[in-house]
Amino acid sequence: MTMEAVDLPVTPPVEPMLAKAQGTVPEEPGVWSYEPKWDGFRALVFRDGDEVVVQSRNGKELGRYFPELVDALRSEVAPRCVLDGEVVVPRNVSGRVRLDWDSLSQRIHPAASRVRLLAEQTPAHFIGFDTLATGDRSLMGEPFRVRREALVGSIGDGQWCHVSRTSENPAIGTRWLTTFEGAGLDGVIAKRLEGPYLPGKRDMVKVKHARDADCVAIGYRIHKSGQGVGSILLGLYRDDGELQMVGGAASFTAANRLTLLAELEPLREGDSAVNTAEPSRWNAGADKRWIPIRPERVAEVAYDQMEGGQTNGAGWQRFRHTVRFLRWRPDRDPASCTFGQLDVPASYDLNDVLETR
Repeated sequence: MTMEAVDLPVTPPVEPMLAKAQGTVPEEPGVWSYEPKWDGFRALVFRDGDEVVVQSRNGKELGRYFPELVDALRSEVAPRCVLDGEVVVPRNVSGRVRLDWDSLSQRIHPAASRVRLLAEQTPAHFIGFDTLATGDRSLMGEPFRVRREALVGSIGDGQWCHVSRTSENPAIGTRWLTTFEGAGLDGVIAKRLEGPYLPGKRDMVKVKHARDADCVAIGYRIHKSGQGVGSILLGLYRDDGELQMVGGAASFTAANRLTLLAELEPLREGDSAVNTAEPSRWNAGADKRWIPIRPERVAEVAYDQMEGGQTNGAGWQRFRHTVRFLRWRPDRDPASCTFGQLDVPASYDLNDVLETR
C-alpha cells in the first residue's frame, strides 16, 4: 500500500502531535483531558474505503508489518477517517491482559513469511486517541473536545480497534499514573481540551513513571568518538545467584566520559577481554562490543519501567529504556543489587483502560 492510495481531507505523511515531559500531572480543572500513555508504536491510520494506510511516527508505511490489523481497520473503523493512535500487542499474563513490548517489537521483520506467522501468533490491536478527519472534513483545527467525540463515533465496538479512556478530572489522571502501569502502560498524557491538532508540535504533556535502583556495573562501551565511556552496562543478581545484564546508562558529557574511563578501566577483566551483545533489531550496523569489568562498583540509576520476564528474578528482565546514571554508591554491596529491590506495579487488566461502550 502506497501513501498516495487515499483521497482524504488529510493525507499522509503527517507529523503526529507530540508531548513534552513534565514531572507531575497538570491540575488545572477544565483545561486538560487526561488519558493513559500507551506503550506501543505510534500510528496514524488513513482509511478511504478499502484503502488503508498505517503511517509510523517517522512517516514510514507501517501496515506491511501488521496485515491482520489492516484487515481489522477495514472492518472496525469509519469508511473515511484519519485517526491517531497506537499499535499494541496484548498478551495474557497470569490471567490478566497486559501490553507486551517484546512481542510487538518482534513484529518488525523483513521476511514476509515471518510477518505472516507473527500476525497469527501475536496479532496487534489499534488504540485510537485522536481524530484528524472524518468523511470530507478535516478536524485538525477543531478543539480536542470535538475530535474526541468524532473518535468515539469512528471506532466501532469491535475486537481489534478500541478507544482509549479519558477523564477531565486531574485526580483521576494522577491515579492512572500508578494504577494502570500494571497493565503495561507508560504513564499519562494530558491534552488541552480547547487545543487544535498541531502536527510536530509538543503541545501535549506526558508524565512517565520515575524510579531508581542500585545496579552492578558489569562493563562499558567506548564512546563512538573513541574518547571515554559511551555507556555503562548494568546488571542485577537473580534469585539463583547469576548476575544478569539489564541495560545500560548513557548520555554522559565529554568530561564525564573521560572520568568514567579512568574509574572503570582498572577493573577490566584482562586487557584483551571484549564481549558482544545481541544484535539490534533497530540498528543492525550498531557496534555491540563491550568491555567486561569486575563486578565491584554499584551505580544508582533512574529508570521508568522494566520489560521482559518475571519480576522475581527467575525469568529475565531488563530496563525498557536507557537509564540515567545518578551516582556511584560505595556504601552498597554489589551482592545486594537484586531484582527484589525493584518496585513491582500492581496487576491491572488492559480492558480496564479501554473506553466502555
